[in-house]
Amino acid sequence: MQKAVLITGAGTGIGKDTAKRLVARGHKVYASTHHESEVDSLQAELGTGATVFKLDVTNAEDRLQIANLNLDVLVNNAAQSESGSLAEIDINRVRRLFEVNVFSSLELSQIAIKSMIGRGGGTVIFISSIVGRVPAPFLMPYSMTKFALSAAAAGLREEMKKLGKGIHVSVVEPGPFKTGFNQKMSDSRFEWMEKGSLFSKDQIEQMKNETNKTLNWLEANSTDSIVSKIVAATEAREPKLRYVAPLQFALLVRLLRILGK
Repeated sequence: MQKAVLITGAGTGIGKDTAKRLVARGHKVYASTHHESEVDSLQAELGTGATVFKLDVTNAEDRLQIANLNLDVLVNNAAQSESGSLAEIDINRVRRLFEVNVFSSLELSQIAIKSMIGRGGGTVIFISSIVGRVPAPFLMPYSMTKFALSAAAAGLREEMKKLGKGIHVSVVEPGPFKTGFNQKMSDSRFEWMEKGSLFSKDQIEQMKNETNKTLNWLEANSTDSIVSKIVAATEAREPKLRYVAPLQFALLVRLLRILGK
């Protein structure tokens, strides 16, 4: 059955690839980007099966655009990245990250839910991360926002069950994919750490080398596995609470939970 689906942050990476897949499967896709300058090129790339528009999730007026879209599914994918030691990062960087990744997603979801209730139901999907289940040193500013999203999805899901209006909530937790997002996030700490840090220059240089090696080893080249999970949650009559890909990271999280990590 064709569904009306909004994907935020659809200009790049997993968001764009998901939009392409859903268009190919015949869904009515609304794809939003943070910058007006990206709209035309993304529209040309997605074709007539999608409607592309600028949506800054932190802007209240922009968020109100979705109230009349008659959405069946909202995919909260828009996110920013930030990394560095919690012992010294400027708290305003962390505050801004929560504003984008958590608060704005929740505010957008509240608008969508009210609209969905009036239409007899719908699905809200939060794109979290595998680091929203497993703490990641030096990635904790981002990791904390994703912990918050994963928790919010689980709690909101139970609240919507109690409400009984046909609203489903799921969380998708991607592992590392080669989209450029992870590298940008890891590099963000060096913008300020190299100007002055608790950590020595040698330690910072070691971080850079270790980060590059780790990403080259861990990142999956294709987003197919995680896009398939988002599509599954979108199309399901009763989506599961949690979807994770690649498979090895789903198994890793379960193992760490068993070990009490």
